[in-house]
Amino acid sequence: MLARRIVPCLDIKEGRVVKGVRFVELSDAGDPVALARRYEAEGADELVFLDITATVEGRRATLAVVRAVAAELTIPFAVGGGVAGVEHVNDLLRAGCDKVSVNSAAVRDPELIRASSRRFGAQCVVVAIDARRSPNVPSGFEVVVDGGRTATGRDAIAWARECEQLGAGELLVTSIDRDGTRAGFDIPMLRAVRGACNLPVIASGGAGTVQHFIDVFREADADAALAASLFHYAELAIEDLKAALAREGIVVRRDTVPV
Repeated sequence: MLARRIVPCLDIKEGRVVKGVRFVELSDAGDPVALARRYEAEGADELVFLDITATVEGRRATLAVVRAVAAELTIPFAVGGGVAGVEHVNDLLRAGCDKVSVNSAAVRDPELIRASSRRFGAQCVVVAIDARRSPNVPSGFEVVVDGGRTATGRDAIAWARECEQLGAGELLVTSIDRDGTRAGFDIPMLRAVRGACNLPVIASGGAGTVQHFIDVFREADADAALAASLFHYAELAIEDLKAALAREGIVVRRDTVPV
């Protein structure tokens, strides 16, 4: 059985890590380089870096910050924000990340997924799906873009299936309704995505307690769970979380984690 991954997320705005609730009401959470260094030391399996205003500001993720963070890491590192073409993917990979997350541009031009996968390999292509509950689509989960600002009318579950067909290597699925609330992951949405495709799924949005991680691995069969403020403010140590998961029989990386 593959180990479940714990993935801290660095939401970046103007070179600083920020955190909010449902993608708004942002507050400063620290320096991205210092946090990246800390998370690797604490046992994070991977790291996600999202330049959360790049798309709406019509620019790319800041390559200088990507290089600085990548220089501190040996664990896998994914970057997203403002990725609008294959050359943007190339530039980010050359800046030092292992994977590139595409979101709004991929919804508007799905061929970006296919072209990136063919050129760099599916393992480099993460499709981020931001979704909220909505009566406007068959599954009840609608894709939103532009940092949660724009509804698309696209069904999130159908979109997950299409992403797999286009050549994505992984999905980062965020519940806008749960983001920053610490009310728990949206298990029904994640379970629906899991049932629609065979891609690895990173669950995002709503982590607040150890039990939430246990639930998302057991009930939604997520491959990885992402959190931000819970880790940023040192309210839950990654080592302690992994130890608790191991006690519950959930396989985690690093067999040195105490049980």
